[in-house]
Amino acid sequence: MSTYVYGIVAGEHPALPEHLNGVGENPLRVLRAGGLAAVVSDAPEGLRPKRRELLAHQNVLGEVGAEGCVLPMRFGSVAPDDTSVTDVLAERAEHYEERLRALDGRVEYNVKANHVEEAVLHHVMAANPEVRALAEANRRAGGGSYDDKIRLGEMVAGAVRAQETEDGAAVQRALEPAADAVSVGPESTGWLANVSFLVKRDAAGDFMAAVDRVREDMPHLEVRLNGPLPPYSFVEPGPAEPAGTTAGGADVGAG
Repeated sequence: MSTYVYGIVAGEHPALPEHLNGVGENPLRVLRAGGLAAVVSDAPEGLRPKRRELLAHQNVLGEVGAEGCVLPMRFGSVAPDDTSVTDVLAERAEHYEERLRALDGRVEYNVKANHVEEAVLHHVMAANPEVRALAEANRRAGGGSYDDKIRLGEMVAGAVRAQETEDGAAVQRALEPAADAVSVGPESTGWLANVSFLVKRDAAGDFMAAVDRVREDMPHLEVRLNGPLPPYSFVEPGPAEPAGTTAGGADVGAG
């Protein structure tokens, strides 16, 4: 039977809640090696990233993380058996212990931002005299020639792209002081900003207040905040994931 891995904790981590089950409603168990432990269950056959299973994975990490630091695995992390998990805990003990110390008392917040279309157009027109002048000239000419319309469209599109770059950097810059670490997400997400922040639990209010200030200062942006989450983006995937695991590709950490 394959072993589904939820996360890695310190060996002295409090016991798991008795009512808690994992994906496929399988009972949880703890595998120990030295000063570390892995929260696991049997891996259900035909595991797919369905909503029920995604929520079960996230619920386990939420419950475990509420009692102390956990290094979360992504949904679908499956090892061949229990022994392969404990072997890796022993082999990579130094790395896991360092990460547990670094992430103790901290959670992840993911911030995504995008432009509100009408608002950013007004913003771009107000900030760019050349675009504004051409738009006014076209209006006075009854819409302008075909070439002038194309030129205006290209200028507006270029100005919006430049604004996306500027605003993405501004969002990150505004929130960095309220976080201990930053992890920038992939660019191909459809968002002008997709950034995760590592935040002390007792400073979460300050971080959320900083997000509110970004919304106030940049009303042409839609800003979404997701968290608190287990610190998925700060586990350092690769050496931090048990060898032999297979990832299902679904990220429950950043909605």
